[in-house]
Amino acid sequence: MILSFSGMASAAGNTDSVQSKIVMCQGCHGIEGYRTAYPHVYHVPKLGGQHSAYLVKALKDYRSGERNHPTMVGIAGTLSDEDIDALAAYYAGN
Repeated sequence: MILSFSGMASAAGNTDSVQSKIVMCQGCHGIEGYRTAYPHVYHVPKLGGQHSAYLVKALKDYRSGERNHPTMVGIAGTLSDEDIDALAAYYAGN
């Protein structure tokens, strides 16, 4: 994981910023088999191993409002394009 994180930090240019973004994701997506009840009950998808392009599009769609989930819209709204690229690269490599 350190090697993957190092690569992500390099892509993002700021280790502290990248680490804080990963922590935001892990709260839901880092718990195997996690289900949430807001706004309805569903299985939270695993991010690790997803294709980078898919993750970039999904995050940008949440940010723009094209995809609608209250928590993800709020989180994606705080991300820059560089943050999104770094997160996608990190999770595509895990």
